[in-house]
Amino acid sequence: MTRGGQGLARVAVVVRAGAAPLWWLGVLAAGIGLLAPGLTGRRIGVLAGAALFVLATAVVARARRKRYTALAAAASRAGKHDVLQDRAVTVRNWRRGHRWWLLLAFLAALGSAFAAPAAGGMLLAGCGAGLWLKSAWLGRREQAGEALLWVRVDWLRGGAAHPAGKRVKAYRSTGIAAGDAAPGGARRKSPALV
Repeated sequence: MTRGGQGLARVAVVVRAGAAPLWWLGVLAAGIGLLAPGLTGRRIGVLAGAALFVLATAVVARARRKRYTALAAAASRAGKHDVLQDRAVTVRNWRRGHRWWLLLAFLAALGSAFAAPAAGGMLLAGCGAGLWLKSAWLGRREQAGEALLWVRVDWLRGGAAHPAGKRVKAYRSTGIAAGDAAPGGARRKSPALV
């Protein structure tokens, strides 16, 4: 980075980075949890898990929407010396920073199977589904505004940092074709020309 440029990570990519690990760890924990009869029995555990899945999906998908909206509305244009971080690097950094939280969440979901089989795993999977929905919502905002949203990389340092956290003061924006991720944080189907 030269002349005051900053490293920028896509907001939607950071949000989406946790979706797949939470989903798959939740599915795995729920599957393993079904092997244990638990205190409540499998039927009640699965029914409770289904309710937790729906609740977690809704809560995670809707959490902090006002903050995201406010930051997006006040986004300033990225400078020509800003460095746009690749999607793969952003995902890898997020997963490395959160690996211990993911492991603890998985172990907690497994442990909860002794009380309510599959419920903890379904809760974890619901959190992953909620992140996918939130990234899709961000993608729709980006397409409607024809601008991709970026956040400074140094504000995301640390395991608990996220793109709408207290450290984040403002977003930057670029044209819709910038970077290697499509609106919403998914991989681009074809390389974009910038």
